[in-house]
Amino acid sequence: MYLDFLVKIPEVKGKITYRKRDNSCYVYYEYDRIYDPSQKYTNVKRAMIGKQSKADSQMMQPNQNYLKFFPEVELPEEKDRTLRSSCLRVGTYILLQKIFRESGIPEMLSQYFSEKDLGLFLDLAAYSIITESNAAQYYPDYAYNHAIFSQDMRIYSDSKVSDFFRSITDNQSVGFLNSWNECKDHREKIYISYDSTNKNCQAGDIEMLEYGNAKVDQGSPIFNYSIAYDTRNKEPLFYEAYPGSINDVSQLQYMLDKAKGYGYKKVGFILDRGYFSKSNIEYMDQCGYSFVIMVRGMATLVNELILKHKGTFEKKRIHNIGDYRVYGITVKKKLYATDEKDRYFHIYHSIEKESAERTQLENRIDEMTKFMKRHSNEMREFGPGFERYFELYYDEEHKTFLFPVEKARVIENEIELCGYFCIITSEKMTAKEAIDLYKSRDASEKLFRGDKSYLGNRSLRVYSDESASAKIFIEFIALIIRSRIFTKLKEEMKNLDKRPNFMTVPAAIKELEKIEMVRQLDNVYRLDHAVTAAQKTILKAFGIDVSYVKYKADEISETLKNKG
Repeated sequence: MYLDFLVKIPEVKGKITYRKRDNSCYVYYEYDRIYDPSQKYTNVKRAMIGKQSKADSQMMQPNQNYLKFFPEVELPEEKDRTLRSSCLRVGTYILLQKIFRESGIPEMLSQYFSEKDLGLFLDLAAYSIITESNAAQYYPDYAYNHAIFSQDMRIYSDSKVSDFFRSITDNQSVGFLNSWNECKDHREKIYISYDSTNKNCQAGDIEMLEYGNAKVDQGSPIFNYSIAYDTRNKEPLFYEAYPGSINDVSQLQYMLDKAKGYGYKKVGFILDRGYFSKSNIEYMDQCGYSFVIMVRGMATLVNELILKHKGTFEKKRIHNIGDYRVYGITVKKKLYATDEKDRYFHIYHSIEKESAERTQLENRIDEMTKFMKRHSNEMREFGPGFERYFELYYDEEHKTFLFPVEKARVIENEIELCGYFCIITSEKMTAKEAIDLYKSRDASEKLFRGDKSYLGNRSLRVYSDESASAKIFIEFIALIIRSRIFTKLKEEMKNLDKRPNFMTVPAAIKELEKIEMVRQLDNVYRLDHAVTAAQKTILKAFGIDVSYVKYKADEISETLKNKG
């Protein structure tokens, strides 16, 4: 992230180098030299600290690395603006202010942040939600035409934002997570949906960035990010960020220890199939945690069980689960040979899923066949995906590919399993109860999609460990608030006769952003127009009416009076 001002290029003899790329010249600072005696070679450590000004070769536009290596340099704190925008967007601010207060988050954060920094922290979370971005260099532009949480609604420069990111410590984030989880009712039985994703990050000195199994491979290093989500109370509980090379299966046990440390005892975990392993199951048993795990119908673990019960329940109305348009039964069975406990296998069949999976399979076989026929009589090898469904015939020297023959039995076996899936639970329950629990994780999956799509967090635009940790922390607060917005809107939708298209989180925010205050000749901000019917419907979901909006607008006006 480049800051929006120029500084003099540091005069450090022998430490500054330049590299040209794409019509720009980048400034690098040599911060260390490490001699490798085995190679008899000195490794030079350099970091890019800015971009040289085209107008003045002695000046550069700095980035966060510059702030890291040259902390003694004084930078402007407030954005140099003589005027605030004469038109302020206040609708979403009024909503977020109410949600923040009801959540208790500001009070918890105030234990770890000064009043001045607390306002900026809340502003950055609100900025992420409203603009669907985490690019901090644009925060001053957002603050220019929005009501904000900072003291006296002061607009800070992006250099102040960068300094703030670097100032946030692990003690502050850990302290908040302890406070956030301490206030939960640990006596009630809850199910925690646990899921992870990975994110790319711009190059920098970030230790947890590693090459790993990216869900969307952009060819860049990644880190993993996971969230534990309370499906009963519909809110995130805690998060983890860990190196990109660590896979989901191996990380799960550390998360279970963390849940125990937060005091969660009467708890079950709803997990995706990526976390399934014998060691993880045994560890959850040791911790006294129950589990709900999805397993696909074609998984070796359950396909024999499905085939054994196929045809016994799919057409019987007693097994119909209408909410999900599936039929399901429950079978008690041990999970593996040495398992000491009985598990409950809930087998489901969906006609719609069968049709979609059958079509997908047939199309895949057709495409493979066409592809291989195009390469007949060529020196060509095919991967295990082809060998799974086809016998591949070559010439006597096994060099030239001749033709494929379908493995009919393999394909027929997969057709037999189309439309089936299985959920395994450690506790006794009905097939309907099991699928209800698993489907409750939809909210956490939407949370992850919202995190990347609507909070701009597909990647982090930072260059240091401190800034990365700070952004992840602020992002988690934004996720808590966005989850509350999502839940409230969804609940209000049930009370409406129609399903208006403005009751999704992005659409609702766009509507509320239209509630504006304008500054008139007496330097006083006033509401520009009445609240619309759509805005009233959205605000009603949060217990906000027109009089509340007017009251808060007066508060904003008083704060900004004579401040410009």
